[in-house]
Amino acid sequence: MTKNFEDFPVYVKSLDLIEKVYIFLRSQDLEKEFEFSNQIKRAGFSISNNIAEGSEYNNNRQFIKYLKIAKGSCAEVRSMMIVSKRLKLGDENIAQEVINLSREISSNISNFVKYLKENIERS
Repeated sequence: MTKNFEDFPVYVKSLDLIEKVYIFLRSQDLEKEFEFSNQIKRAGFSISNNIAEGSEYNNNRQFIKYLKIAKGSCAEVRSMMIVSKRLKLGDENIAQEVINLSREISSNISNFVKYLKENIERS
């Protein structure tokens, strides 16, 4: 029985990450940082959207492609949080929470890709 993407723990964690990004962006010193805010939102949404889109193909090879894009977006979110810390923008503690969660999601995606590749080889 195929799971819906909403049931994947990594998808749920990606929603948690987006929520934390939005909390981070509520900081007053980010109010005028439109490009930064837009880019990190887009990267965050890319994680969950690529997990969702890739899962709908019902093809492990296609799904892996989309998971790799999601993993790249995790790195983008992480990079932007590192930059925000260096520039002293936003709450540093929330930034670190986002960094930690993006690392966790990235690791989960790597494990998911490994699992899917093993299933390709068996079939």
